[in-house]
Amino acid sequence: MPWIKALALLLSVGLTSPAVAEIYQWTDASGAVHFSDTPPENGGHRQLDVKPAATVSMGDNIRQAENVSLSRKAVKRMLEPDTGNRYAREKQNEQAKAAQCDSLQRRLERVQAQLRAGYSNERGNRLRSQRRELSQQYSRQCVLNQ
Repeated sequence: MPWIKALALLLSVGLTSPAVAEIYQWTDASGAVHFSDTPPENGGHRQLDVKPAATVSMGDNIRQAENVSLSRKAVKRMLEPDTGNRYAREKQNEQAKAAQCDSLQRRLERVQAQLRAGYSNERGNRLRSQRRELSQQYSRQCVLNQ
């Protein structure tokens, strides 16, 4: 009985052929482009050469994914703090600068809110002076040095 199944399998594999269809392209009178497996009756078509799909074995695909993962881990290790790496120090400096700019922005917004809330002359002068100093610091450190 197993030999009948094996024979049936061999026959079915042997009788099947890869699906290869001819594809034709043509443009009609209104300028629309058409694709079909049968050529138009009036001619004026061209046959397209369709290349077979590229296949990659699952093993190659898995190995490539592992290589990408290893590369990402290596880059992450390089960018970790305290590695003595120039890129890590640059990243730390950028983060510190961003934190300082955020702090200046929050302080400036707080002074602005106090000015909008109302004030006496003496307090208003002090708040405007603080706003001016904070605005200058923010401009020098965050706007001009980007």
